Amino acid sequence: MDVTRTTVPGSGTLFHFATRDGQHLAVMVEEGDGPRRLLVYGAGDEPSQAIALGRDEADQIAQVLHSRSVDDRLAALERRMADLAGITRATRTTGITGGVS
Repeated sequence: MDVTRTTVPGSGTLFHFATRDGQHLAVMVEEGDGPRRLLVYGAGDEPSQAIALGRDEADQIAQVLHSRSVDDRLAALERRMADLAGITRATRTTGITGGVS
């Protein structure tokens, strides 16, 4: 996917996405707490549709688009942290820093 980022003075940041199949869409992130706009392009250079999203709506769409949900990634991170904490405790207790003898 080809992604370009453009600063639009006085408005915010525009992210253009071109898929490997040649489809084109963009996301306009307005400055401050303004809405995000999802822009869908047809054959021309002008968007064929603009969808205004509140911050919470944009967050929900972003979560769906992730390869793994935020909850899944957080759970994996928590498991990894627990594993590391267990290794640290075991090292302090036994003095063994790694490897199997």
